[in-house]
Amino acid sequence: MTTSDSPAAPSLANRYGTPKRKVSKKTQAVILAVVAALSLGWVLWASLGMNNGVSNKLLSYNVVDATMTTVDLSVSKAPGDTARCALKAMNDSYAVVGWNVITIGPNAKDVGSENGRTTTVRGAMRTDSLAVTGVVESCWIATPE
Repeated sequence: MTTSDSPAAPSLANRYGTPKRKVSKKTQAVILAVVAALSLGWVLWASLGMNNGVSNKLLSYNVVDATMTTVDLSVSKAPGDTARCALKAMNDSYAVVGWNVITIGPNAKDVGSENGRTTTVRGAMRTDSLAVTGVVESCWIATPE
């Protein structure tokens, strides 16, 4: 029996296992480049692709009476696209008391601002009871039927 096989003098490799190889600088650089490219791709997808090609801005709302509320909004989209926006009216408990989906059709380049990209529209909705606010829930590009 040799000294390395004797239980009285175990070697470090037998006790702790073989030492792990370190990752080379080249492999570290490749992994870092792949992670950076994936991160940049996700940021671009999240910032450009999540809005579905349309954005909106609430300009004002008007509670006409207990049965009607209007919302003024600006919608930015490609001039040839048709957008739809969901509007809602809420009471003082934040319960929805009115809902409507409006359609914003294609624009000519001389309509609205930014060469027809931005249009200001007013949407009306009937309400079940007195509303205290009107908001834009969301907007999207309508698919052609």
